[in-house]
Amino acid sequence: MPGTDGCPHLQASAAVRYFVTFANYVVVHGFEHATKSKSEAWKHHKTVLKQFLTDFTTETSMSLALYTVLHKPVRDHVEQYILLLNKLNEVLQEGSEKDIVTSAVKEYVKLKSFISQVLDEACFTKTLWKSLGYKFTDMLCVPERRLLEDSKNLPISASTNRSDRILLFDDVLVLIQGNSFQSFDLKLVWVDETCREKSAPGPYGLRIITPEETFVLSAKDPQMKAVWQWKLNQAIRQALNGKRDFPLWGKTGEGTEPSSCRFFTYVFRLESKFKNASYEGEWHWGKPHGKGTLKWRDGRNHVGDFKEGLEHGFGICLVPRRSEDRYDCYKCHWYEGKMRGYGICEYGNDMVYKGYFKDDVRQGFGILENFSAEHPFKYTGQWENDKKNGYGVWEDKDRGERYIGTWLDDHRHGQGIVVTQSGVCYQRTFHADKMVGSGILLLEDDSVYEGNFTQDLTFVGKGKLSFANGFILEGTFTNKSGQGLQTQGILNTSNEQLDERITKAQLGLKEFPVEKRWKGIYDQFLEFIHSGCKEEMEESFTGFHIQTSKELRKSQEYLFCQRGTEDVSWKTEDILEELVQHHELGSLQSYLEKALKSSLHPLGKLLKALTIAFQATYSGIGANRHLLTMAQEEVKYYAKKIWEFYQGLLHLALEQKGQLPAKCVDGEVSDQKAYSVVLPLILPCFYPELFMLYMLYHEREDDLYCQGIVDLSLFPDIKLLEFLDVQKHLWPLKDLTLTTNQRRSLIKDKCFLSATECLQKLITTVDPREKLLILQKTYEEIESTVSRVVEKDYKLPMDDLLPLLMYVVSRAKIQHLGAEIHLIRDLMDPTNQGGLYDFLLTALESCYEHIQRMRLHQRENCHVTRTS
Repeated sequence: MPGTDGCPHLQASAAVRYFVTFANYVVVHGFEHATKSKSEAWKHHKTVLKQFLTDFTTETSMSLALYTVLHKPVRDHVEQYILLLNKLNEVLQEGSEKDIVTSAVKEYVKLKSFISQVLDEACFTKTLWKSLGYKFTDMLCVPERRLLEDSKNLPISASTNRSDRILLFDDVLVLIQGNSFQSFDLKLVWVDETCREKSAPGPYGLRIITPEETFVLSAKDPQMKAVWQWKLNQAIRQALNGKRDFPLWGKTGEGTEPSSCRFFTYVFRLESKFKNASYEGEWHWGKPHGKGTLKWRDGRNHVGDFKEGLEHGFGICLVPRRSEDRYDCYKCHWYEGKMRGYGICEYGNDMVYKGYFKDDVRQGFGILENFSAEHPFKYTGQWENDKKNGYGVWEDKDRGERYIGTWLDDHRHGQGIVVTQSGVCYQRTFHADKMVGSGILLLEDDSVYEGNFTQDLTFVGKGKLSFANGFILEGTFTNKSGQGLQTQGILNTSNEQLDERITKAQLGLKEFPVEKRWKGIYDQFLEFIHSGCKEEMEESFTGFHIQTSKELRKSQEYLFCQRGTEDVSWKTEDILEELVQHHELGSLQSYLEKALKSSLHPLGKLLKALTIAFQATYSGIGANRHLLTMAQEEVKYYAKKIWEFYQGLLHLALEQKGQLPAKCVDGEVSDQKAYSVVLPLILPCFYPELFMLYMLYHEREDDLYCQGIVDLSLFPDIKLLEFLDVQKHLWPLKDLTLTTNQRRSLIKDKCFLSATECLQKLITTVDPREKLLILQKTYEEIESTVSRVVEKDYKLPMDDLLPLLMYVVSRAKIQHLGAEIHLIRDLMDPTNQGGLYDFLLTALESCYEHIQRMRLHQRENCHVTRTS
């Protein structure tokens, strides 16, 4: 080939580039313009151009002559190459040289076909532009565009009254009707041959799908339909590849189908929720489907997952605030175009919402926190239709108080408990944020007021004030400006001490039944189970273990990327499989322990959500002794619900394996399983707040006990054994250190040392089971020491056990023993009641109470002595 040496491939490539450029010139009538006598090209290059045209007569069209002379020699040269290479191929023997020549022949044959097709397309397109008016050519005619098919040549019609003419170019599909036209980028055109639409005039229709419109092309016969279908698909495929085939067209039927999944950018124009939005991302059959980004002109944008044209799955949406240069950022799960499931919204006004959504509004359980310095607060509770509704906890950080109760349309409404930082606690009925009716006010000094009072805790109207010393003032209270609190009533001084039922009154039990608290959390997990535990919906239903935006993104990476081997066991299908393998009691406990500690297991996620709710209620300001029973029954109910959800997961797992689930056990047996299996496993999550409430509730008794311990600690071992009436034959005298004159020393903490050290471990665990085991071990150590002293096995009767156990308790010096005893009593396995553990716990409780009474008697004696 002239001007090109070496490899046939390089020569062919140069020829392709030449003829593509040549054809572009033909399409825009370049030779006609160039050979006009007035054209600049003709004026400047007249002499050179005439040299090319010496073989043409003056009668020949100058433009045609120029067209011919600039392409025919090259085409002839390619023909000569093919003849020469074929002759060479005939004389060569089989081998590598013959193979090279054969390959070269094929390349030049393809080039010959390509040149012919390029010129045919150029002339076909040029003819079209001549036939169309300037309105169309000005908009549609560009040098690189080629007409591939015209409905005038190969008849096909669009949907009724849709168009007069259909043009298929190599980059767009154009529908012309009258003086207007529509063009569709082929990269976003899908052809569905399975068209059955009523709008098609005949049975041979092709449904054309674009991002915003769908219409039907109808042919008169199957052959016509097949040709259009093939040409459309090949044009779309080549447009998606960004280059034409070589040669341009193979035989009809050749070439792969274009992919239905694509990546492209498109601006929506028609009226819809996406109007004027630019979408960049994955498409499937004309709709955003997969990962993508939507951007609006007003600054809104959405990045995330799409399904069949709508936001579906995890997404991040930015919405500009009108009055400020800030954005609301929603990091949420979406379902069919609306927010649904768990999400985190960071508002532009320094508020953050973490919780559930439904139909684009906050719905279900959620936490709203205001981090601004102006009015910091935190709400944890139920939402309905974007407002606080139902049971919830509000912490006002400015006022230093916490409201626990019911809400209606963003207002405190119904029964509520208010706990203040100073320790004051009251229960009232609220109506639209205002207190109505009478209530109970529990003051820090153990005084109790029952009646009406204002928000600043001023007594108003009729009421009863019970003082800590047992006096009761009942009457009418007024508070006049400058005169302080005044009352008219009766003061009763006959009671010597205040009734514990009042000073330790427990609030909220009847007003807030435990099964109605945190219903929003349980509903989400129940919905997840009812959905069949679909893995793609797991974070949407059970995502409340995620508390930061970073964690939220990581959770999505976990869901949609390949898991590592360490995470495999927590994939949903593996979870259900493992449930079946471990549902026997022997391995169940270890499985549940592992599951509840994992942030990837549904049960672990449920526990995390419940922990957040519990801490929001009872930690910090909420640590008030009047809430102990509320908290205790709440923890027990958590265990019950977790056991129920475990049963639900197991039931689903067995069903999926085609096995019949076991018959439902009665509620009593189920509760027993919850308390014996689940409660000890979840207790560590709630122990700090719960034990603090026990400490506050038993603070007075524990103070008295501690003073008694201090008194007893002054005794040396022998004196203490004697004081506690321990039988002398049970004294471990060999454990005592003797002085040089063989008198017993005053050294303490040598008797029953092993039992004392054992009992001191009571505070090292939170599990009631382990605490009872420690108590049993202490008992065994006491018995072992006594058996060593009497030199035979000795079973301690109750009369001997109590003094010895009191000795060990006094030497162990366990702080908050009353809180420990009552926590064990309230939360231990019900099956232990009436057994050895119950007996030992009762014995420990007796020691605790006896030490208190000793101190109380001592205090009373001192008081009598002082009085006399």
